[in-house]
Amino acid sequence: MNVLSTVFIALAMSTDAFAAAVGKGAALHKPRLQEALRTGAIFGVIEALTPVVGWAIGQAAAPYVAAWDHWIAFVLLGVLGIRMIHEGFSTAEEEVEKPRTHSFWMLAVTGFATSIDAMVVGVSLAFMDANIIATAAAIGLATFTMVTLGVMVGRVLGVIVGKRAEIIGGVILIVIGGLILYEHIGHAQAV
Repeated sequence: MNVLSTVFIALAMSTDAFAAAVGKGAALHKPRLQEALRTGAIFGVIEALTPVVGWAIGQAAAPYVAAWDHWIAFVLLGVLGIRMIHEGFSTAEEEVEKPRTHSFWMLAVTGFATSIDAMVVGVSLAFMDANIIATAAAIGLATFTMVTLGVMVGRVLGVIVGKRAEIIGGVILIVIGGLILYEHIGHAQAV
């Protein structure tokens, strides 16, 4: 996997966290940088750890599915991308509490909920030639940055930007899944 793919995966994985952060920022009276950095750090660490867990699960299964690994990565990323696009177009309004501050545990639970997709990506990365540490670090850094920005601009931009970011992230995952399949099929035909 090349650097550009890693960057795109990192950005795609941070979009749902960004959407949640925009909501968190919108819920605060006047988001402060300290709160935004704290939220970004919590989300970033969780989002960096979950692909490593998924990768470990995928590594355990890799010897049994080596002939189908590219298809598994394609399907996982495609389904995840479609889910993100669907959620991005969803018009359902969620009831959101308007807390004065966000507790660590509430942020951790929200961070974990938005990182499930990163765990699935970690599983698919186990079937490719990917540096999981570099990819996990990129995902964590992108999430930290996007969440920090999301909290700070959440009050101004609201939920609409978050939804659009999730749609873009879903499209990116589908494209990456297609490229993985294309590279494998192209490599197999060249041999």
